[in-house]
Amino acid sequence: MTVESTAARKPRRSSGTKRAAGAASAAKPAAAATAQTQDAVPQLVQLLTPEGDRVENADNAEFAPFVADITTEDLRGLYRDMVMTRRFDGEATALQRQGELGLWASLLGQEAAQIGSGRALNDEDYVFPTYREHGVAWCRGVDPTNLLGMFRGVNHGGWDPNTNNFHLYTIVIGSQTLHATGYAMGVAKDGADSAVIAYFGDGASSQGDVAEAFTFSAVYNSPVVFFCQNNQWAISEPTERQMRVPLYQRAQGFGFPGVRVDGNDVLACLAVTRWALDRARRGEGPTLVEAFTYRMGAHTTSDDPTKYRRDEETAAWEAKDPILRLKAHLLATGGADEAYFAELEAESEAMGKRVREAVRAMPDPDTMAIFENVYADGHALVDEERAQFAAYLASFEEGH
Repeated sequence: MTVESTAARKPRRSSGTKRAAGAASAAKPAAAATAQTQDAVPQLVQLLTPEGDRVENADNAEFAPFVADITTEDLRGLYRDMVMTRRFDGEATALQRQGELGLWASLLGQEAAQIGSGRALNDEDYVFPTYREHGVAWCRGVDPTNLLGMFRGVNHGGWDPNTNNFHLYTIVIGSQTLHATGYAMGVAKDGADSAVIAYFGDGASSQGDVAEAFTFSAVYNSPVVFFCQNNQWAISEPTERQMRVPLYQRAQGFGFPGVRVDGNDVLACLAVTRWALDRARRGEGPTLVEAFTYRMGAHTTSDDPTKYRRDEETAAWEAKDPILRLKAHLLATGGADEAYFAELEAESEAMGKRVREAVRAMPDPDTMAIFENVYADGHALVDEERAQFAAYLASFEEGH
């Protein structure tokens, strides 16, 4: 895939009077190049418009074949995935507000990016998430209550990564891209017919770990897909304060393809991710996918987005809601009726109730469990610390 060139560098300032005219002259073409880059509309792969109409044009011609096998039943399944994920996410937000969770990072508005990419994966593929990939976790069969256990503070993740090929959530920003790259390098050396996908956000793309992951994956031709959910805001910093060019264009500087997809179009996200994973499995190396979407809620429940973004902006993106988009398409094509949507709504409410009850019934963790699994074969220092802490706890039981 051909990737557009990056913007010209910003010219240096000149403090000398003799060089001022020359500097000003040199600045003109650079400024023009920058303006041209900023004004240009990047390619956006889209298969469903916000109104739910199917799109067929040159921009998506390369990717449309990757969803040619999708049936009406498959579309209904994708819709169900998004509805159930949103309901779970809403329940988790409510639980945090009620004091049942310490924190929660909502995915509201990003369901299409996560479900589309998550359903593109094969069972053998491996996922390295951040802390917001609840929809991908759903696709990989991770019990939602395990996700909540971590945010409640009763476990450190709660699932075996190797059972679902879904790594534990990563809180350190951007570090999972390096983990994914190293794992993908191992996959390539083993000759396995599988791929790796790493999720991160637009803010994380500025981290050094991400740049290093790009470098290593390109040099070693690693079978990894870097899936960036550009939700427009790195907490309170908008994308225009983070980067000079569209994010997907960064891939060119590292020597591999980048593509921007409509992150609110579940069908396009499915197609583009299948395409990128297929490249990886064929030994063609890494790909950067920028899912252009929007975080409709807060960054986390400790954040107040009303302090830094306008209501008009949020309203404009709400009109592009990924769930309403697919619903409109299903209704227009006769793929589903109101009875189906009502039945699914009831199912999602029942799931929310089960999640709520499960969280409140979670037992407190074993206090000594913190010392388990630190070393595979044990360690003398950990044993000593365990004994000291056990004696400390026993002192309370004895009334000291």
